[in-house]
Amino acid sequence: MEEGLLLNGTERICVDGEVALIPTPTSSPNDPLNWSPWRRYWHSLLVLVFVALTAATANDASSAGNGMNAELGITWDQINIAAGVLFVAIGYTTLLLGPAPFLYGRRISYLICLVFSVVGSIGLARTQNVRDNIWSQFFVGASESCAEALAQLSLSDLFFQHQRGLVLGLYVLATSIGTFMGPMVSSFIVDSPLGWRWVGWLAAIISGGLFVIFYFTLEETSFDRNNPIHGHDASPSNAERTSNDVALNKKEGPIASVRPTPSDRELDEERGQEKGKTYFQRIALITPSPTLVGTGFKQYGHRLLHTLRVFTFPAVLYSGLQWGAQDAWLTFYLTVETDNWYEAPWNYTDAAVGIMNVPTLIGSVLGCIYGGWFSDFFVMWMAKRNKGIFEAEQRLWLLLPVAFIGPAGLMLFGIGSDKGWDWHMPYLGLGFIGFGWGCAGDLSMAYLMDAYPDMVLEGMVGVSVINNTIGCLFTFTAQNWLDAQSLAQVFIAIGVLSFCFIMTTIPMIYWGKKCREMTRKQYEAFLLLRDGPS
Repeated sequence: MEEGLLLNGTERICVDGEVALIPTPTSSPNDPLNWSPWRRYWHSLLVLVFVALTAATANDASSAGNGMNAELGITWDQINIAAGVLFVAIGYTTLLLGPAPFLYGRRISYLICLVFSVVGSIGLARTQNVRDNIWSQFFVGASESCAEALAQLSLSDLFFQHQRGLVLGLYVLATSIGTFMGPMVSSFIVDSPLGWRWVGWLAAIISGGLFVIFYFTLEETSFDRNNPIHGHDASPSNAERTSNDVALNKKEGPIASVRPTPSDRELDEERGQEKGKTYFQRIALITPSPTLVGTGFKQYGHRLLHTLRVFTFPAVLYSGLQWGAQDAWLTFYLTVETDNWYEAPWNYTDAAVGIMNVPTLIGSVLGCIYGGWFSDFFVMWMAKRNKGIFEAEQRLWLLLPVAFIGPAGLMLFGIGSDKGWDWHMPYLGLGFIGFGWGCAGDLSMAYLMDAYPDMVLEGMVGVSVINNTIGCLFTFTAQNWLDAQSLAQVFIAIGVLSFCFIMTTIPMIYWGKKCREMTRKQYEAFLLLRDGPS
């Protein structure tokens, strides 16, 4: 297959033993891929801290639940309703904010979400009744929306495709740190003289401090990579050419140019005049898209409706299912920790229950290394065996062992909690659960980004909606299921479900490329309608 005909998700990344850089770097000093290492690493660190913080605030209300129950009489059923609202707020705020990064730049969305985090955290600290708790969780959920899709886009702005597994591994690691360390830190606060309300106050203080740091040091990474003024060091990738240089005719394929092509002389003159942005330009509150018309409200609505098309791509459905299942199981084992381990034979305190998140975090760290750093080496090895051609499905082979490890962890923890086992085996189960958490999210999202590299944000928006809808459904039903059956029965059942969900990887390995071929024109049309004249 000629390089110019390579399918999305199929790239020639090894040429004569060397790694081809995808996307192709430009000669512009404003290209994030040309930033100095310290600028890229600082930006990445800020994004990852944001991801960890919002994951922590989204999960720390469970630690405050006992205090709410004792002081305010809020029942656990009502607390679970608030948790379900949180999932809805995460998924659908992600959808509603989806067009903003393309029209107004990345920065403004992060700052809005940090404001949401401050409001939601203060709401938690000042909760007096069920309504207050629900509203606080709504804003806390909305604050996490940027961590669901925009964070991946920001990180992909800064790194090449062959580094994607490592980058997403760090993203999932940050999510894991927040998800598992947030409840642990909160449990120590609840056990301290400060009391449960300081779970919210501390989150508000940290969120406010991070807002200031973001405002003055988070640089804008939006960049029109296909603008011919910037120039390229090599020919652009197939996806880049498709999304910006051609218009699609449904019957005959690409037939016409979207934008006028300046002469080589004009381009050379403009490239020579291009300068790096000033500090204040790099931290502008809004960086309008070159295609923005007026306030962009009409374009915003157009893009929002257009984003709904992502649900017709099989890779989006697959990735949403894998990540959503992890959120679903999270509800079950966190509920069991807070409901059962305070009683005999363990008689845990709030702090001891919080420490139960440590084995899960250790497992997720190992999972992120396996699904992130190691997966990059694995796909490079697979590509070399495939004459230098990388196929998106090559990464999915690494998910097959997870289909056994994750479900085994759920069963070990559930049966051990039901039978009153000593802590060793249930904790081992939590470690296995964490490993599955780290791998499933990392590998499935990396697959989606590999398959549709120019649709990262919209793809992750689709994943977030599916993921959080699944999480919401299981949150509303978890307590009823746990009441209706023994812990052993419930966790054996969700272990089997987890196995079945992850094993959908097998059809994706064998038919994923066929799905990409079938959706190629659909993908090209999606990019054209998104980036073409409104």
